[in-house]
Amino acid sequence: MKKLSHTNAKGKANMVDVGDKPAQLRIAKATGQINLAPATIKLIKENEIKKGDVLTTAEIAGIQAAKKTPDLIPLCHPLMITKIDVKTKIIKTGIEVNSEVRCIGQTGVEMEALTAVSVALLTIYDMCKAVDKNMVIEKVYLVEKVKKEV
Repeated sequence: MKKLSHTNAKGKANMVDVGDKPAQLRIAKATGQINLAPATIKLIKENEIKKGDVLTTAEIAGIQAAKKTPDLIPLCHPLMITKIDVKTKIIKTGIEVNSEVRCIGQTGVEMEALTAVSVALLTIYDMCKAVDKNMVIEKVYLVEKVKKEV
């Protein structure tokens, strides 16, 4: 097993020094879904949820969350993000959320992409909890990460 990069010689948490790494284009994509009752999906489609436009609100929440990732995840580096895209899609069982985050930097944007998806899904949960008591958030994972020379 590889040595963990976020621990020091004594096994204590440690922020990795990325100062010697070259700046590269970093891209990460993540996905996840929330399972909803058919009646809840219908309410979302018809924009009848009392808290408002669920899909747009979730997308904006995901974008905001990606920008705040270093404030939420210990040891996560603040990054100069150049693009955050969060898209929601109604599927047969609920809503799928996909994110893509880009930056030019010395470390990746995986945590930002995963945070965007997670908070978008939590926003959907919050907005629908009054009408659906059986929602399940699942399958949140990193789809792809890329680094390219700039």
